[in-house]
Amino acid sequence: MPTSLYLASAESRSGKSAVALGLLAQLTRLGGRVGVFRPIVQDDVPDHVLQLLLPRASSPLGEAEAVGVTYDRIHANAEGAISEVVDRFHQYADAHDAVLVVGSDFTDIPGPTEFSVNASIAANIGSPMMLVVPAIDRSAEDVVTAASLNVHEARIRHADVLGVIANRVAPDQVEPTRAALAQHLGEHSAYVLPANAILAAPTVRDLMTAVDGELLLGDEALLDQESMSLIVAGMTMPNVLDRLKEGAVVICPADREEVLLASLQAHRASTFPGLSGIVLNGGFPLNPHVRRLVEGLEVQLPVVTTSYGTFTTATKCYGARPRIASGSHRKIEEAVALVNANLDLAALLPQGVTRASGIVTPRMFEHRLTEWAREAAATVVLPEGLEERILRAADQLLTRGVANLILLGPEDEIRARATSLGLRIEAATCVDPATDPRRQAYAEQYAELRAHKGVTLDRAIDTVVDPSYFGTFMVLNGDADGMVSGSITTTAHTIRPALEVIRTDEGVSVVSSVFFMCLADQVLVYGDCAINPDPTAEQLADIAISSARTAAQFGVEPRVAMLSYSTGGSGTGADVDKVRTATELVRQLAPELQVEGPIQYDAAVDAAVAATKLKDSTVAGRATVLIFPDLNTGNNTYKAVQRSAQAIAVGPVLQGLRKPVNDLSRGATVRDIVNTVAITAVQAKETK
Repeated sequence: MPTSLYLASAESRSGKSAVALGLLAQLTRLGGRVGVFRPIVQDDVPDHVLQLLLPRASSPLGEAEAVGVTYDRIHANAEGAISEVVDRFHQYADAHDAVLVVGSDFTDIPGPTEFSVNASIAANIGSPMMLVVPAIDRSAEDVVTAASLNVHEARIRHADVLGVIANRVAPDQVEPTRAALAQHLGEHSAYVLPANAILAAPTVRDLMTAVDGELLLGDEALLDQESMSLIVAGMTMPNVLDRLKEGAVVICPADREEVLLASLQAHRASTFPGLSGIVLNGGFPLNPHVRRLVEGLEVQLPVVTTSYGTFTTATKCYGARPRIASGSHRKIEEAVALVNANLDLAALLPQGVTRASGIVTPRMFEHRLTEWAREAAATVVLPEGLEERILRAADQLLTRGVANLILLGPEDEIRARATSLGLRIEAATCVDPATDPRRQAYAEQYAELRAHKGVTLDRAIDTVVDPSYFGTFMVLNGDADGMVSGSITTTAHTIRPALEVIRTDEGVSVVSSVFFMCLADQVLVYGDCAINPDPTAEQLADIAISSARTAAQFGVEPRVAMLSYSTGGSGTGADVDKVRTATELVRQLAPELQVEGPIQYDAAVDAAVAATKLKDSTVAGRATVLIFPDLNTGNNTYKAVQRSAQAIAVGPVLQGLRKPVNDLSRGATVRDIVNTVAITAVQAKETK
């Protein structure tokens, strides 16, 4: 029977979606296939909660299977609809190890009838309830009263109440609310989530919806930025500039074009706070000359236009309902962190800790990777500090607290570029190799290290200003714990400085790489698919041992398959002999490893095939680390699996260096960069 949890509230604007994000993240980390189910949804309208949560779950099923019935069905025949929900839930739950059930949404005033239906559903599917009670503008006593009514109603419906979460509690009411709830409900059933300014802020998209507006200028993706405050610009331009705040949205009449231009320029300037957007009210068209000027500025800051007057626009903006969209990365990370800091789901659902079936989905692996990186608290240097994907990844990494970051490049340009993209990288350190005082010392080090190659101090001074070299020297000297580069440069440009400066680890003859291949239900380690074209038997053995160590470092139990076109002793030839020799070397050098070779790919991963070819092998049919005989085979295989099986390939992860340096492909996505930085942070923990 899968684990399930029913999240519900008896009121609107409870912040249930934020709580759901945090609980889902914890369920996913516990292991297994985790799904999200919505018992009641709107008819013919995409469900906002499922669109937000399902991409972060590890479910093999889509949105169509994750819903019960519509509101119309509930209103027409509540008893029959509940029976239908129960059937739909069990069909869905059968494909999962755990299911987070998110109750229906209250769009108007509190309704006991709707909550009663949710409680009845929870009772009928046998799912314990976690109740969310909004605490905005409420004293501790008021929160306790609301919670008691909810618990009473749930129990009347025979639902099992696991706990109550007081959400969005004012700072001065956190401790009184926690104490009052614990007194009435017991300390193991009462949880308090403090109010969070980012979660409470509407996005620019929310404001645009509230004023029936449309995007006039700027990047549509930046509409998901938070509006941390509103500035009604009814004063002259200098007074407007004096009132600008970080993350603010400026509201001004569309015919006040000097305010628009000043706000845009202030947003771009490093001497003023970065804005989240501008709302032009009144419906006036921009003067053609102003329009031409603004378009020449390549505006990315969202500029929204509405036909409402100033008063109505401001009123509607102040009343906008904050929501968490799938693109609200900052809100999502804040929600997950808030729940993690205040609620331990594993303690509430101890059976969840032991339910893991050995299944590891891509989302689970990424969650674990992020947690390990946070624990490492490493500092990673990113030489390509002006590259947009790097900056977007930095925004996410800093928001999640994955690592401390150093961005290389002119600080003014980096921060201006981030501001223009609507990114928040205030916590990053910016270093310009051209002006940094460490350039001289690094150059002296490089001249000494490469003196046998004829490198002079003058040449070294010119070399270390290159961001890849400068970043590598930061890692060598402990000014950073690791480096990630390569999104706009070649692999050689990243690896050459590392080989010259950091060099290989003791006992390692060759630097190699692995990819973590995240399949639907497991993670395999492929090596070497990126560095060595035609390794010798000795190098192949070295790659296998390094890959096994990397696998173990990231939670994959190493069972090593040395791949070939032949299994066991059935084949002959130079290529097979190389793999056979490498396998024997691995057994001599690392006798603790489980290793098999030569072995074909199907015999390595398919138990049925293994039973006919190597039935007594401890590796055949269950290999987790697959070592390819050459780069041609490895690179083509990983790409074939990535594209054909919709696997996520995390890497390449370099191994064999004394300190971690990792290379990005030039086609790396923001997600790839985030994962690679997290991997580098984890590797750094081992080398500190």
